[in-house]
Amino acid sequence: MLVKGFYHSPLGKITILGDDQAILGVWFDRQKHFGANYDLNDVPEQDTPVVEQAKNWLDEYFSGRRPAISQLSLAPDVTDFRQQVLNVLQTIPYGKTMTYKEIAEEISRKHDGKFVSPRAVGGAVGHNPISIIIPCHRVVGSDGNLTGYAGGIDRKIQLLNSEGVSCDGKKQTLKA
Repeated sequence: MLVKGFYHSPLGKITILGDDQAILGVWFDRQKHFGANYDLNDVPEQDTPVVEQAKNWLDEYFSGRRPAISQLSLAPDVTDFRQQVLNVLQTIPYGKTMTYKEIAEEISRKHDGKFVSPRAVGGAVGHNPISIIIPCHRVVGSDGNLTGYAGGIDRKIQLLNSEGVSCDGKKQTLKA
């Protein structure tokens, strides 16, 4: 059975979607692709252990700690390619960034050098249904420019800044 819960973050209201086993979605209000393929209007609000796990993880994250993704059960409903991209996103350390091109090259290496388009990676990153926890905000352009973020570029800047990545709205640099 699907259930949803709400989390009030410093960056706005977040909707959490889960079932009996795993987190299926985490979205900021009004972000692009909100709800993915789920009709959240038909999902009851209930604080289950899965929803509570997500809330506790978000509490830790927003308090400046570095919660482990591995402590959560995540089950995004995505294509095989998008799952490959999400798997790479989960390897990006807190306070670090990776480019779309680097993600494409990583996936390519795992598939005997088969070309993977950075633009296709961008589409997969933009449709990440488990924002923040699967850290799509840590992906930047090859030149360090901040690119779109489904939750909004201002939130992306705030998330990166909170992790120690200095952002001026166009480019990012690691703080010394």
